[in-house]
Amino acid sequence: MRGLRWRYTRLPTQVEDTLSGEEGNEEEEEEEAAPDPAAAPEDPMVPQLTEASQVLSASDIRQLSFHFPPRVTGHPWSLVFCTSRDGFSLQTLYRRMEGCSGPVLLALRDQDGQIFGAFSSSAIQLSKGFYGTGETFLFSFSPQLKVFKWTGSNSFFVKGDLDSLMMGSGSGRFGLWLDGDLFHGGSSPCATFNNEVLARREQFCVQELEAWLLS
Repeated sequence: MRGLRWRYTRLPTQVEDTLSGEEGNEEEEEEEAAPDPAAAPEDPMVPQLTEASQVLSASDIRQLSFHFPPRVTGHPWSLVFCTSRDGFSLQTLYRRMEGCSGPVLLALRDQDGQIFGAFSSSAIQLSKGFYGTGETFLFSFSPQLKVFKWTGSNSFFVKGDLDSLMMGSGSGRFGLWLDGDLFHGGSSPCATFNNEVLARREQFCVQELEAWLLS
């Protein structure tokens, strides 16, 4: 009669089960903590606005923030002037800017729905000649953001007359100009910024204009 052979199966102890479970949890935690190599870089600090803009969306503001000089980053935006509140008057814009020294963002929406404007390194003011620095630029959402920065060819940044406001110039053409009632304006390619026409046409009518102090 053949002898019986017994087969033994070793069962894990409770301690081994616990250790095995802990090792599995550690592996899962390590996988969860692994950084995403495709993670996008952080956006620049989105500024805090004293009130909502009627011209720029949150996405517009975020995109523009990439192009501001470092000294502007992190500063709140104060709405110094807007046509819906203060009326269509360049003289009123000048008065609202009195005592301001920081950089200013002009944001416009014309009656065609086009959004464009300018960043000025200094406050908007009456002047005998052109003023400003190479930080000044023009921009347009058409519909993607296009920014036109200083070319270095001349220093015709900003000029404020009693009956008009001009930004960028060359050969008798202005990158952006507004008349005394802030209702009629124009945009042409100019040497200062080598810009395209900011609006859909060279002559436009303003639907809404805002001036933000960025300091």
